[in-house]
Amino acid sequence: MAEVIRMPRLSDTMEEGNIVAWQKKVGDPVKAGDVLAEVETDKATMELESFFNGYLLYIAVESGAVAVDGIIAVIGNKDEDYQSLIKESNGPVAKATTSAPTQEASKTPVVTETVATPKPDVAAAVQESAGDGRVKASPLAKSLAREAGISLSAVAGTGDYGRITKKDIEQYISQQGSAPATAVTSSEYVPATSFNYGDVPVSQMRKTIARRLGESKFSAPHFYLTIEINMDNAMKARTQINQSGDVKISFNDFVVKASAAALRKHPAVNSSWLGDKITYHRDINIGVAVAVDEGLLVPVVYHADMKPMSVINQEVKELAGKAKSKKLSLQEMQGNTFTISNLGMFDIEEFTAIINPPDACILAVGSIIKKPIVKNDELAIGNMMKVTLSCDHRVVDGATGAQFLHTLRQYLENPVMMLV
Repeated sequence: MAEVIRMPRLSDTMEEGNIVAWQKKVGDPVKAGDVLAEVETDKATMELESFFNGYLLYIAVESGAVAVDGIIAVIGNKDEDYQSLIKESNGPVAKATTSAPTQEASKTPVVTETVATPKPDVAAAVQESAGDGRVKASPLAKSLAREAGISLSAVAGTGDYGRITKKDIEQYISQQGSAPATAVTSSEYVPATSFNYGDVPVSQMRKTIARRLGESKFSAPHFYLTIEINMDNAMKARTQINQSGDVKISFNDFVVKASAAALRKHPAVNSSWLGDKITYHRDINIGVAVAVDEGLLVPVVYHADMKPMSVINQEVKELAGKAKSKKLSLQEMQGNTFTISNLGMFDIEEFTAIINPPDACILAVGSIIKKPIVKNDELAIGNMMKVTLSCDHRVVDGATGAQFLHTLRQYLENPVMMLV
């Protein structure tokens, strides 16, 4: 019996998925576990696997956005009638398509709205070779190859028309023992100054960022508290720690650890507004904002108050690497109770951030500036850092936020206190 394949909810905030490319064509045999298509969600590009055996009878949309639970394909026995099954399903249909449906798909009309044009790299990945030497590879395969320093021309593709898949890259790496840093061929090189001007379709990630932050900004009454912190002692402590050579600690690690310690003393800040109730979280899970090409991802450091800075450092590095290569799992991006956004490395002295739901607060961290200060009634030079706490006034009041910042400053100005 034919089975209708619908767009699954691949993340907790996903409302629609964008089909980047199909790994199977209509008429191809399909086994359970085979990759049917690559789907871009609001957080990552994932491979959609089949749970059924049979033949791919129908593709609802070649590429484009499909609402969660929308029909995207049908798998069944060869030459099986699936038209009545689609009509009976009455499921949501694709919202947009970027190419004409296959001959089999055209028998059943698909309601379409706006037509989106795929990005150049996506189009190049799915088109057949025209003898121009272009290497065909899926977006996931390209990302893995770039990270491992592998030239795609050295990998044999097992996909349709020799297309390189994620499994091909993983197999190549396992055969090599370690990924060699092979020079990238000219056909894969994209100049750092390249930029796509004109209209570009909005990615699922950017749509979700716009929706969630729009809801946060206009539904949660924000107010902002800024404090200046003397980082002299933190700088000395960091130098001493890093001189050991065993671990290299960043200033962001100090901020994460100090914030976690301050949250333990001020649990009202470690909270969430949930409409009919306020949840005060026992665990302290710090979301660390990471900038990626298409927007912002917030991986989470769980139980940050219980971890030394060396562990926080390693976790943040690993999570940031996964974020930039779109390998973060759903588990690594949920459960945050407080968020930190640090733009100090871009020489931003001070800024305000929009609260990351469901948190009640977010801390915006600026750069460390050497400036004149008054110390012991004398003029001196200090290394000062401004931080701004954005608070949801439905949950956190001004005095509560101010007390949290006061404790945070104590920890950063006297790092040894975090050891107690």
